[in-house]
Amino acid sequence: MNQGILALVSSIGCTSAGSLQSLADAMHIPHLFIQRSTAGTPRSGCGLTRSNRNDDYTLSVRPPVYLNDVILRVITEYAWQKFIIFYDNDYDIRGIQEFLDKVSQQGMDVALQKVENNINKMITGLFATMRIEELNRYRDTLRRAILVMNPSTAKSFITEVVETNLVAFDCHWIIINEEINDLDVQELVRRSIGRLTIIRQTFPVPQNISQRCFRGNHRISSSLCDPKDPFSQSMEISNLYIYDTVLLLANAFHKKLEDRKWHSMASLTCIRKNSKPWQGGRSMLETIKKGGVNGLTGELEFAENGGNPNVHFEILGTNYGEDLGRGIRKLGCWNPVTGLNGSLTDRKLENNMRGVVLRVVTVLEEPFVMVSENVLGKPKKYQGFSIDVLEALANYLGFKYEIYVAPDHKYGSPQDDGSWNGLIGELVFKRADIGISALTITPDRENVVDFTTRYMDYSVGVLLRKAEKTVDMFACLAPFDLSLWACIAGTVLLVGLLVYLLNWLNPPRLQMGSMTSTTLYNSMWFVYGSFVQQGGEVPYTTLATRLMMGAWWLFALIVISSYTANLAAFLTITRIENSIQSLQDLSRQTDIPYGTVLDSAVYEHVRVKGMNPFERDSMYSQMWRMINRSNGSENNVLESTAGIQKVKYGNYAFVWDAAVLEYVAINDGDCSFYTVGNTVADRGYGIALQHGSPYRDVFSQSCCDHSLPIAASESRSFKSIQKIMCVTSTNNIGNALGNI
Repeated sequence: MNQGILALVSSIGCTSAGSLQSLADAMHIPHLFIQRSTAGTPRSGCGLTRSNRNDDYTLSVRPPVYLNDVILRVITEYAWQKFIIFYDNDYDIRGIQEFLDKVSQQGMDVALQKVENNINKMITGLFATMRIEELNRYRDTLRRAILVMNPSTAKSFITEVVETNLVAFDCHWIIINEEINDLDVQELVRRSIGRLTIIRQTFPVPQNISQRCFRGNHRISSSLCDPKDPFSQSMEISNLYIYDTVLLLANAFHKKLEDRKWHSMASLTCIRKNSKPWQGGRSMLETIKKGGVNGLTGELEFAENGGNPNVHFEILGTNYGEDLGRGIRKLGCWNPVTGLNGSLTDRKLENNMRGVVLRVVTVLEEPFVMVSENVLGKPKKYQGFSIDVLEALANYLGFKYEIYVAPDHKYGSPQDDGSWNGLIGELVFKRADIGISALTITPDRENVVDFTTRYMDYSVGVLLRKAEKTVDMFACLAPFDLSLWACIAGTVLLVGLLVYLLNWLNPPRLQMGSMTSTTLYNSMWFVYGSFVQQGGEVPYTTLATRLMMGAWWLFALIVISSYTANLAAFLTITRIENSIQSLQDLSRQTDIPYGTVLDSAVYEHVRVKGMNPFERDSMYSQMWRMINRSNGSENNVLESTAGIQKVKYGNYAFVWDAAVLEYVAINDGDCSFYTVGNTVADRGYGIALQHGSPYRDVFSQSCCDHSLPIAASESRSFKSIQKIMCVTSTNNIGNALGNI
């Protein structure tokens, strides 16, 4: 320092840079600051104090940190709404605070997690502290992740999560770091599965190979300018900027000599206290700012604010896949001026699956999946609600499919050895790509396969047989009990006798020539005729008889009115005389046994709720006691068709999928069924896929965004069942009676 200082060049962290800035500003010495991060960890903004005055002598050689802008643009292009950010110990999380604020304002769900130095211990701790349900939710969170860490930590972390099966083949991770070279890219792709996007800083390379090592009159060593040279591959970006900074200072020094405007260099000493600022510092600073150099990092120049505006980011990516070591290609690039240039859309999975043939497994279940055509020697053709959904997806996305029925005709349940049978087992053992039928989304199934979002609501219903109607010739007597009819008959006789006695004791005055007599027979006939509102033939003129008959007419009016009202109610009740009108009614009675398909989703649903001590409604516990008689063998069936036949020809109620039961009741030729159920949909139907399938998101998005013909009014299968109109539930009875 005693011999003179032309400029200060520092490649340090932000903390030390502040001290050098103060020294350079005080002594008027140009300070070229090259920010260096710890062990290749992504940079955070230094926030050096900038002043508009002439005493600011620090120039930032490396461009500002644009990680916030780049990553926000990329996840917007990918349309992410939920993801997790992993960062290592050396990264200052405050560097992405601006990004976190913006995504929070846009309503995105973002989680943060620090990756410890001992990654194996960290992953082992997750398995030790989390329950199975928590691990499954954590796996779902890892499907979309951003890694902000040095390449070495990223390699180790990816290896651990892949080997421990924490990520599946449908995961998509983004790694962002300026310090990622080609060797790092190859190694990261080799260790990862699913889809990988890498964002790194890149520098322009001359297309003419012979000119790559020449920058004006300066020749660069071949070990530095050749991108394929191992030495240049291992160089940190900070060192590349150091090389260009020295080259820039050499050009500025040479220019000073040519212009003969050289000033003596600054002299500093730690002993003398009267060191004065360098008078030529401002001139030297302006020469450096006005100059520029084309070096290893491209154009190195400074803007008015003392920063380097030239920066370019390269976005590399792979497609979804199960194979390790997949190829990677350039997806686009980004710079602060033009923004993103390129498309990040994975077209194969977004809206173009043409050429893809999927193997579909199903279970026959009306009205979701039914055989429409079965010609010997030709593949079976199917129809139904679920087939309509599958066909609409195939037309929209462009894929083809081959469909077959599960060998055991079951939806699937866990076995003693932990494996699954049925439709779910076909997906677990990867014999099928997707499964579709009247398949409900349950937690147990979600542990082993993936589901799309629900495309139809699900609720539990009960299928019962209607009460048999019999012809009763004395139905008109039903409104009153037999004892009441006896009392009415006795009252008629008694009142008739009283009328006769009153007229016998006090005979009425008859007109001349009248032949009417007040016999007992005439009195009885007169009382009966007035009771049925038909009048009588014998005139009674005495006061006592008229008082008696007035009271009798009032009594008759009340009795006839009550009979008319009860008769109307009775005729209505006979049309809906089904004692079970809800699941609560079913659970409270024991006269009609009921059950479901053994080991089915409905069976498990009732079992879980029935054995839950915190369930407020005792309905499920009562239902479980009936269904679980003799360990489930007494009242349950092996297939839904067996349960329907048991209802039709016996004293039995079948608990099953409400949509299926409604279809069965509507299409019954005898109209002998009716259904009751729960109007609250607690689950839904979904399409099952292999765990980690890359098609889950695109199928879910298509089910939600595309106008699939799954609405009842648009479905071909639903229109076909509207030809038969049977009253199937108590909700339709009022409308049916109104039409009658």
